[in-house]
Formats: sequence, structure tokens, C-alpha cells
Amino acid sequence: MRERTRTERPAPAAGARAFATLDELLRLKHRARGFSFLPRQPVHSLLAGRHASRLRGRGLNFEELRHYFEGDDTRTIDWLATARLGSPHVRVYSEERDRPVILLVDQRSTMFFGSRRAMKSVAAADAAALAAWRVTSLGDRVGAVVFNDEEVVTVKPRARDQGAVRVLSEVARQNAALEHAASSDRGPGRLNEALSAAARMVAHDGLICVISDLDGADDETRRLVTRLCAHNDVLAVFVQDPLEQNLPDVGRATFSSGQSQIEVDASGASLRRRFLDERVAWRAGLAELSRSRAIPVLPISPDRDVAEQMRELIGRRQAQKLASAGGRSP
Repeated sequence: MRERTRTERPAPAAGARAFATLDELLRLKHRARGFSFLPRQPVHSLLAGRHASRLRGRGLNFEELRHYFEGDDTRTIDWLATARLGSPHVRVYSEERDRPVILLVDQRSTMFFGSRRAMKSVAAADAAALAAWRVTSLGDRVGAVVFNDEEVVTVKPRARDQGAVRVLSEVARQNAALEHAASSDRGPGRLNEALSAAARMVAHDGLICVISDLDGADDETRRLVTRLCAHNDVLAVFVQDPLEQNLPDVGRATFSSGQSQIEVDASGASLRRRFLDERVAWRAGLAELSRSRAIPVLPISPDRDVAEQMRELIGRRQAQKLASAGGRSP
């Protein structure tokens, strides 16, 4: 399941966002509302037939083993301890006060592409900022694995504004570096390196949010995602430019992978059909992975405001419930 860059980097249109500054990402704090990553928040994947997936929620911490008292829930009885000690004992748990959320933010050269409004790398940075601010506003800790063609940088989960700022500072740094970055044959493998790094950061009961165009996804990606899903929740924000979905009729044009290039006649109907068929097959593979691993996939396009898209994709059900109850979305 491999995404390929099909066109050369275009010169950004007048007024388009080629880069995401730290100030811009910090200001998104006031727009991080109307959606939630809280437990049992319904999330719909448009790529996977709008099936619903529910997140696990926070885990439980073991507090103590004590004698059973009348009125205790019999489901909490520790039968091994009861047999060993000769009297009924129960295990007492408390809910974890916060939940680690790890953002995998893709800033590789394949993300430095955009035909309208903004680069994919900018849309990914905005999505990361909105997620970070929303997570910390609800009391959870946020960390990150930010990666480009050359490096994979981890940011340990922290709570409150400090956690969000540390994550966004690294995202902004790598985003700015794209101005002088050259594509590398190491780029596709960085996705799997980032997933491995996330697995080392959170062992269980966390939420891993992958924000990427998923270039380089392969069988190893599936294995790593399966491993993460065993004890955590995984959410994918799939960033794709409209130009990557359909090859436009632009006549003779030069297409590049960043390392090699070829000149083709894009006006041919058969060529555009083959391109479309490959894109459909690639998206079908992504949808199958989403269904088989119960991973919500949120398609984000850089040609529209990311905050509005996030509210539409994971805030729709919440808004409908509030409307039917006579309330309004937070």
C-alpha cells in the first residue's frame, strides 16, 4: 500500500500557506472546539463506509487488595488471593486521571505539496495543533513523534499548555525546514520508524493519532499498526490534496518523484483512467485496513479550513445530540 508523489512541487498560489509558523499553530488554541477525542466519542470514517468506531477511554490503576465487605461488587473479587489468604478479597482500582495521546506528525518532502490554499504539510501541522490543544484542554497529556525524510523526533507526553507548546514547537521547526529539504529515498521508511517510536512511548491505553499522507505504507506498516491496536486506540488523519485524486488534463507535463522525472502527455484519457484506478485501489487498501483494525480514518484536504473539517468529521454526532437536546456544541 504505497502512495507515490506524482507531480512536482508547485509554486504556492498568491495568498496560499506554504509554511506553518509557531505563532499560527499557537493561535489555533481558540479554535480547538466542537470535536472530542474523549472515550466513547463516535468517530466516522468516510473512507470506510462511515462505519462507527468507539475509543477505549482511560485505563485503570490498581490501588489495593483488601477484604471483601458486604455490598462490594462480586466481580471485583480476586479469587486467587481469596484462595491463598482463606477469606474473600477484592481488587480496588481507580481510573487514570489522564490519558497519553501521541501525535505522529508527517513533515516529509511528500507532504510539501499543495494545489490550493495550503501545502499538505501545513494541513498536517494545523491538524496536530487542533488535536494537541483539544487534548490538553480536557486534561490529558499530549506527546508526539514528528518525522521528516532525515529524522524522527519524539516529544514526551505532558499535560496542559506546556505539553501542546513542546509538540507544536517541533512541528513548526520541521515544517520550516521543508523550504530547503530535498526528497530522500529514506523518506518512505520513516513512517514505520515513527510507528515503532510511538509503540515505545506508550505501552497501553493510549491514543495514537497518525497525521500523514501515508506515503510508504506497506506490510510492515500493517504489522506495526496491528501491534499498536492491541493495547491502544489508533486514529488516522489522512491528508490528501485534490490534485492527487484525479490527474488533470494539462497536456504535456513533467512529473517527478523527487529523485527522477518523466515527461508525459496528461491529455490522454487512458492515462488519466489508469491514474484514477490506481488511486481507487490505494484508497480501497486503506479502507480495508481501517475496517479490519477498527481504525477511524479522517480524510483531510489542504484546500479547506482544517478546523471546520475536524468538526464535521468527529463533531457531527456530538452536535446532532446537543441539537436534539436543545443545547449547543462546545
